[in-house]
Amino acid sequence: MRFSLFGLFLILGFFASSAHAETDWVSFTFDNDIFLASDGGYTNGLYLSLYDTGNEDAHPKISWLLKPIMWTISDENFSGGVSILSLGQSMITPQDISERNPPEDELPYSGLLFVNSSYLLFADKYVEKISTSIGVVGPLSMAEKSQKILHKLLSSDQPQGWDTQIKNELVFQFGRGRARRLWVADSMAWDFIGTNELNIGTISSGINLGGFIRYGTQLASSYGTTLLDSARITNPSAVGVGWNLYFGLNVEYIFNQIYTDGNTFRDSRSIKYEHSHLGATVGFRYSLQRYSLTFALSDLDIVNSELQDLTQFGRLTFAYKL
Repeated sequence: MRFSLFGLFLILGFFASSAHAETDWVSFTFDNDIFLASDGGYTNGLYLSLYDTGNEDAHPKISWLLKPIMWTISDENFSGGVSILSLGQSMITPQDISERNPPEDELPYSGLLFVNSSYLLFADKYVEKISTSIGVVGPLSMAEKSQKILHKLLSSDQPQGWDTQIKNELVFQFGRGRARRLWVADSMAWDFIGTNELNIGTISSGINLGGFIRYGTQLASSYGTTLLDSARITNPSAVGVGWNLYFGLNVEYIFNQIYTDGNTFRDSRSIKYEHSHLGATVGFRYSLQRYSLTFALSDLDIVNSELQDLTQFGRLTFAYKL
């Protein structure tokens, strides 16, 4: 019962926060390694996101979750913005989910249930981003129940080792990022975007530098949302019109992450890992009037072959303009 009550608390908090904003778009994202015929590592993520794009007279309202880091950004020189509120659940499993007691040198079972608030402010050729996430890991995340239901629907093998997952713990993360259009082709059909982001918290802390090349239409209206594509914790689809193909690379150095380090304040399973990663993403987005569909394939570490099956996943997002 306590699992359901805690999940209900987060869900009610999510909708209570959204009630104070004008919602223009809503999106649902499904991350899963089944798109690449594997099962392990970052194995599943579900995200419901609400967007407030503001209007000509005012920027979107700012969530109370962002108040602690608002001092890092000013909206005086920006022409517009997007506020995103997301409710999400992600899960990590070892490579062999048939083991009831997986080897301790493999990724531990872990789940994260969280609420994330992100805010983007747009200038002519760059976008600023701040974000805050709060949530819980451990059995209270309800990741075990979600994975077993999903595997039953997909007729996949049931995971056997969730009794070894990391323990219940409240977690948080603050993020600060920027995306800049560094090059635009004369035809306006190509562009290149550089991104940088700093995250600090018990979910994870790290520095991320990346670049995306895109080909398509209406690129100017959606370039800033590459900051959302590169952040696994938010994952909502880009809002806007038109279509584009994109390919991105990012270099990341991780100081800490709860999925591999285990609990911050309690003893739990943990593993040794490489702190530096080179990731890659290739994807396609298509928007038509009130609808947007995005599909991408990502690998969080294309260099470390030992983790190849644990870092690859596909992402499918459907967004609807209200």
